[in-house]
Amino acid sequence: MKFIHILIALAILTSCSTDPSKKAKKNKAETTEAATPTADGPVVTFDKLSHDFGTINEGDVVETVFKLTNTGTSDLIILNARGSCGCTVPEYPKDQPIAPGTSADVTVKFDSNNKPNANNRSVTFTTNTEKGREVVQIRTFVTPDPLKEQQREARRQAMQANQ
Repeated sequence: MKFIHILIALAILTSCSTDPSKKAKKNKAETTEAATPTADGPVVTFDKLSHDFGTINEGDVVETVFKLTNTGTSDLIILNARGSCGCTVPEYPKDQPIAPGTSADVTVKFDSNNKPNANNRSVTFTTNTEKGREVVQIRTFVTPDPLKEQQREARRQAMQANQ
């Protein structure tokens, strides 16, 4: 029995770091390295990473513009941009080099048809940066259309009756 207690004590002592400040210093160094851009290559900097459309009515199509700047040292290329669902559509300069120090606009449209209530969507850009992808967010609250809400409720009730 003493042997088991000794093994447990050894396992606890060897699995725990004796100096928590070493772990904190290591984490701080990793964070600093990740936040420091590389000297070479393209770097994307957005004017904003999210946009809130506020409250809109179901059926509205709204759009916003995200301005991106290449703050790196070589041409930036956006290879692809994809919305998190078909209701979120980005328009972007596809496969067109964006020189260092220059900017480009990315328009993101959101179609609220059949998207009642809270909506949080994203657009993911595939780029030639070190990270390889960048993400921006949009959000809105869609006030349901009363007629469409009645139709959805009728469908729900019909489905429940069929079960």
